Amino acid sequence: MAKTSSQLIARRKRIKRIRKRVSGTAEKPRMRVFRSNRHIYVQLIDDVSRVTLASASSDGEGFDVSGDKCERAKKVGELIANKAREAGLRQVVFDRGGNLYHGRVKALSEGAREGGLRF
Repeated sequence: MAKTSSQLIARRKRIKRIRKRVSGTAEKPRMRVFRSNRHIYVQLIDDVSRVTLASASSDGEGFDVSGDKCERAKKVGELIANKAREAGLRQVVFDRGGNLYHGRVKALSEGAREGGLRF
């Protein structure tokens, strides 16, 4: 698939459209989700000072890779909620990264909510 495929162009448009409205601060960072074919990654970003406050992924060291992708995404959501709590964060702004809100992205957000994050 070429780098300028219509799917990639449409995803980049969705990302731009979302980022126009969504911005994170130190008190309420942006929770950015990246979903690859095998893994899922999430970062808490302070857009004002351009700093990543916390991150988690299903690719990280010591992460249990048992279960299907949705179960792993939910565990990543719980993991980022724990890291956010350690950093003193309770609220985030959710940035789905141009992905539809279902499947792994939805499972990650549900895991983060169960872990104590509000968004």
